[in-house]
Amino acid sequence: MKKQDELTLDKVYHAAFVLKDVIRKTDIIPATRLSDTCKVYLKTECLQVTGSFKVRGAYYKISQLSEEEKKRGVIACSAGNHAQGVALAATRSGVKSLICLPDGAPISKVEATKALGAEVCLVKGVYDDAYAKSVELKDKYGYTFIHPFDDVDVIAGQGTIGLEILDQLSDVDAIVVPVGGGGLISGVAFAVKSLRPDVKVYGVQAAGAPSMYNAIRDHKIETLENVSTIADGIAVKTPGEHTFEYVSKYVDGIVTVTEDEICSAILALIEKQKMIAEGAGAVSVAAVMFDKVPVKGKKVCCLVSGGNIDVTILSRVIKRGLLKSGRTYSVCIELMDKPGQLKEVSRIIADLGGNVIAVHHERGNESSDINGCFLRILMETRNFDHIEAIKKALLGAGFKLT
Repeated sequence: MKKQDELTLDKVYHAAFVLKDVIRKTDIIPATRLSDTCKVYLKTECLQVTGSFKVRGAYYKISQLSEEEKKRGVIACSAGNHAQGVALAATRSGVKSLICLPDGAPISKVEATKALGAEVCLVKGVYDDAYAKSVELKDKYGYTFIHPFDDVDVIAGQGTIGLEILDQLSDVDAIVVPVGGGGLISGVAFAVKSLRPDVKVYGVQAAGAPSMYNAIRDHKIETLENVSTIADGIAVKTPGEHTFEYVSKYVDGIVTVTEDEICSAILALIEKQKMIAEGAGAVSVAAVMFDKVPVKGKKVCCLVSGGNIDVTILSRVIKRGLLKSGRTYSVCIELMDKPGQLKEVSRIIADLGGNVIAVHHERGNESSDINGCFLRILMETRNFDHIEAIKKALLGAGFKLT
């Protein structure tokens, strides 16, 4: 690494100085209802000016370009949040920006990027395909490439979050950070460990895109064949070279969370904290909710890195989150087709406080009793204990659950 390419604490403090009139110093709020085993606080980068932390690194990187580089313009590739960060930073700095986005990026993110003054180029495929296209256009037109994570200036910009957390929550024991390519956690971990080596820093990836998790486990950078996760903001196939080095050196552990756990965390943030997080932003909360990180009895700060979730998938996420947390239950009951059966089933569910929201009645098939029928019921429930009580009562009344 060349001298000017080194990450230093001075650089992170300089980034904080440059960013002070551009970004919000987002609040840290206590979240008392998210875990019974530790004290949880949320660093609300989902309320940042572009709805994500990405504007920090992008703005600081652009601020450090020469006048000649600024004249030629900048190019970036992104699943969405980095795009908006670069667009805002470039427009504020009077610099032309071109953003390559994967064609599957949420429409809301594409439109938001255009609204911030960038030109958008949609590329068939995923983030890595958009990256290849942006490199091709950079070489062709002489743009400066603003890397979403593997750049020391970008990492320094993201590191300002670490400074803010230590300032706002001086007695924090652990910080839990979403990880895609690793730019955010590299900056946060470097800043925090330089000032407070005793504070633990844990990274969280989606189980469907565990690129950094695998790299740390196997002590080498690897490329995933494919990625599949609702957390599109951290769906990265290959970690960065700089970021792999910083994560190896400064991060205390990387864990993964499942799609169901991510959906449950998004739902919990909406319901208990009145906060919208995208999948990538909610993985830190999911890791704490489902005991993936060793923080029992500790004061923990979960970094909610972004809130740019596409509203068209929000209803699906909520539905999945309700199922995962025992808030809805679907049961199929085999009945004899005679009067009063449905009434008795309804009474049992109602007496136990379940709320029936859908009923489907169908005649038996050729393998069942000639007088048989099936009753499918979808109901709202309180939790898994409530579901067990309803199942027990139905079985106790002689009903057969299939």
